[in-house]
Amino acid sequence: MSLGELEELIASLGEPKFRAKQIYSWLLRGVWGDAMSNVPKRLRERLEEVAEIRLPKIVKRLDSSLDGTKKYLFELIDGECIESVFMKYEHGNTLCISSQVGCRMGCKFCASTLDGRVRDLTPGEMLGQIIVAQADTAERISNVVMMGIGEPLDNYDNTIKFLRLVSSEQGLNIGLRHISVSSCGLVDKIEMLADEGLPITLSISLHAYDNETRDAIMPINKRFGIDALLSACQGYFEKTGRRISFEYTLIADKNDTEAGAIALAKVLKKYIRSTPHVNLIPLNEVKETSLSTSKNVNKFKDKLISLGINATVRRRLGADINASCGQLRRQKQKENL
Repeated sequence: MSLGELEELIASLGEPKFRAKQIYSWLLRGVWGDAMSNVPKRLRERLEEVAEIRLPKIVKRLDSSLDGTKKYLFELIDGECIESVFMKYEHGNTLCISSQVGCRMGCKFCASTLDGRVRDLTPGEMLGQIIVAQADTAERISNVVMMGIGEPLDNYDNTIKFLRLVSSEQGLNIGLRHISVSSCGLVDKIEMLADEGLPITLSISLHAYDNETRDAIMPINKRFGIDALLSACQGYFEKTGRRISFEYTLIADKNDTEAGAIALAKVLKKYIRSTPHVNLIPLNEVKETSLSTSKNVNKFKDKLISLGINATVRRRLGADINASCGQLRRQKQKENL
């Protein structure tokens, strides 16, 4: 609930609206029930009857000894599990959150999609990952990346409400310019997002330079091809003024050649009139697939730069705890079989 929605609920229970602000403050710290010490007992009891809190429960936490990264396996109210990753940077703490239980996009290099999509997360379940991680680390999270399990734009309405909740001044007050939403390329939803007035950073999981290559690793490309996707990206930039970052996972013998870098630069320049930024990602190998990490990461980067593309290699955090999403959840599923 937003604060306004909570005020309506409190008013419907015959209580003054100021109680909503007291309760909201407790909720943002992950506190519920009798621990809300300045809320009257009668109201706490009434809330237990008419409302529920859906904060995720920490099932497992892996702590990196290298860089302070923490990987969480969270259990939701229905027993389903998702993952989040807490990362420390010079500019502040970032939490990578999940938006769905599983994913139906079918990208061949991703562990999150191996068993398909189970269900969408509610806005509160997305927000809850931040609330619980902040409480657990005792550190403020100032940046959010929607790049965990799930496709955020496949859960469009809940994602939009989450973005409004998390950036609310009455809530966690994390600025939208500090939030990145990653999508595999749902063109219709990208066009809708451009009209929402949300100054987020949109990251597109591109991972290929032509339709044949992208079809083989990303089934969504058969619905929205590269031409349609990049046209939508340029349209998004024209409407919002917000430049898009393109994610590109380098896979050995699939998309990592010098010719591939040349083709990628060409197709980006064809559609994107601002200087494109490509974030190169060394593949995190998933044992259920036959895909391997490319050894050409730096060569690919240098070639893109020589062709006028702004290219960087994503810094690998939590290397000792396998901090990419999907694999902890899959391990838990196997244990429960």
